[in-house]
Amino acid sequence: MKIGILSRDAELYSTQRLIQAAQSRGHEVKVIDVLHCYMNINSDKPEIHYQGEELAGFDAIIPRIGASVTFFGTAVLRQFEMMNVYPVNESVAITRSRDKLRSMQLLSRKGIGMPITGFASKPGDVKDLLDMVGGTPVVIKLLEGTQGIGVVLAETRKAAESVIEAFMGLKANIMVQEYIKEAGGADIRCFVLGDKVIAAMKRQGADGEFRSNLHRGGCASLIKITPEERRTAIAAAKIMGLNVAGVDLLRSNRGPLVMEVNSSPGLEGIEQATGKDIAAMIIGFIEKNAPSKKTKTRGKG
Repeated sequence: MKIGILSRDAELYSTQRLIQAAQSRGHEVKVIDVLHCYMNINSDKPEIHYQGEELAGFDAIIPRIGASVTFFGTAVLRQFEMMNVYPVNESVAITRSRDKLRSMQLLSRKGIGMPITGFASKPGDVKDLLDMVGGTPVVIKLLEGTQGIGVVLAETRKAAESVIEAFMGLKANIMVQEYIKEAGGADIRCFVLGDKVIAAMKRQGADGEFRSNLHRGGCASLIKITPEERRTAIAAAKIMGLNVAGVDLLRSNRGPLVMEVNSSPGLEGIEQATGKDIAAMIIGFIEKNAPSKKTKTRGKG
């Protein structure tokens, strides 16, 4: 098969592992920087050109689209979909999951457990908003933030009001969530592939750090998840429409709570923590689900 990987950096761990896994199974692989793509959008023969050449003949695309290029990256992915190339994650699912507020509303609508979450646009609503989420401490999140950036823990009401009003003054979109104290600065990353959790790790924040992101100095370790946590992670990925997802859970006194559903979960931390070859599993999933153009051609002959 001919597999494309939408990635801005071919040297990233996750990209390299996917290249190695695909090549070791006999597939042709090309890394494509979405920002170097340009498109001919028409109904007769949609095309994508890359560095002066047409991109054609792909059987599958693995999107590793960074949050900062979501708009253009998903446009390129949609063009591949128009060309009948199998996407591991569809563009609409990626767009859905990247909108943090929309994703939380969708999860809430389907009855998925999550921290009490508030959203407002005016400073005059802040006091009532804090009451709605149960008072301080609260976690304040920029909707456009990634890897723990733009996430603040406000321990007092005065601090919360000041931070929220400051963000609002900058015209930033934020959401306010209850702080789950019993989680102890740890969360669980469940790696979902298809309809299964294929790996899970516990991420523990560094000393004095409530954020558990590995990019913020957190550490990862193998963890055994409960059947309820497994069901919650699979359901959350399905609601987003994602085949590959990193579902972040908190262990709370009222059961597992979903913090976020990531459409481009990194492979390094979870492969090292679990010892599993996640990249090979993703390629295996593609082999089972992506129709090969060569096979189709031979069949017609």
